[in-house]
Amino acid sequence: MSAKWQDKLKKREEEGTMRSLFRLENKLDFFSNDYLGMSALEISLKTKVGSTGSRLISGNSKEAEECESFLADWFKTEAALVFNSGYDANLGFFSSVPQKGDTVLYDEKIHASVRDGVRLSFASSFSFGHNNTEDLKKKILKAEGTVFVVVESLYSMAGDISPLGNILAICKLTNANLIVDEAHACGVFGEHGRGLVDSLPDSSSVFARIITFGKAYGYHGAAVLCSNQIKQFLINFARSFIYTTALPKESYSQIQERVGHDSIPQRQRQLQRNISEFRSQFPENTFVSEVNSPIQVMRIGNVEETKRNEQEFLNKGWAVKAILSPTVAKGEEGIRFCIHF
Repeated sequence: MSAKWQDKLKKREEEGTMRSLFRLENKLDFFSNDYLGMSALEISLKTKVGSTGSRLISGNSKEAEECESFLADWFKTEAALVFNSGYDANLGFFSSVPQKGDTVLYDEKIHASVRDGVRLSFASSFSFGHNNTEDLKKKILKAEGTVFVVVESLYSMAGDISPLGNILAICKLTNANLIVDEAHACGVFGEHGRGLVDSLPDSSSVFARIITFGKAYGYHGAAVLCSNQIKQFLINFARSFIYTTALPKESYSQIQERVGHDSIPQRQRQLQRNISEFRSQFPENTFVSEVNSPIQVMRIGNVEETKRNEQEFLNKGWAVKAILSPTVAKGEEGIRFCIHF
């Protein structure tokens, strides 16, 4: 192994932040993203035919097109384009839509997949303070070309919610385009799980949304919700769409049935009851998360102390995962609890 690779791995070990694959079995699930408990939902399959190529060659199908039409109608947008994962969707969107001379402004705690997509684009990019609208205003005034502002509606590493209404108002005043990653919010929030953007009175002003099906919907895949023009642009220029084998046909049917499943409102209500009950077990109020978030984070701020707390919960039979740097900034280490239906 190259010395430089070995040195980087050794540094991770010394800091106590070395990542590794693991399995936690026979424990209470406080670490998966299956918020609504839909991963165990039995869905009737309309087809058992697998994919044979990319959507642009042999992988397109009636099921894929019907799924995208359904998603566009369901989420009240012009168009939808399904990707194989949220990572693929963010990589494809941000590496292709922002052009040379444009500017991408992203919340400093945005998903890593957004950052990776921006790195692959030819646009300039800058972060702004987390949920800090004043910092965003300052950065927008200095931005050049077409400006894209990127936020998550529900942040995965702290369980806090973006001030979407204020951010959208700033974008409208400055002619910036707002993109919202709703990976952790769709399914959980909004009427029948339509997410937090749907509750905005001017939600149609949002330039694009990224939703995923591997969290609250208990399945796999993602979609970009956007205009017809942007959908056609992605089909032509998003490399993570163009050069990827399509999902199997049955996947599109599964997505459609799960997103529209009539049990979601009841699952949402029970999830909120469970969140309240969970928080009541910790009266010292040690969480930094919103009271209604399925992600509850206990901030500790020290690697060794965080790992010690993780082990204590594991010993009690709770499947939890310590969140360490570099996933979060140093000093923000903690235990993340994912609450379920």
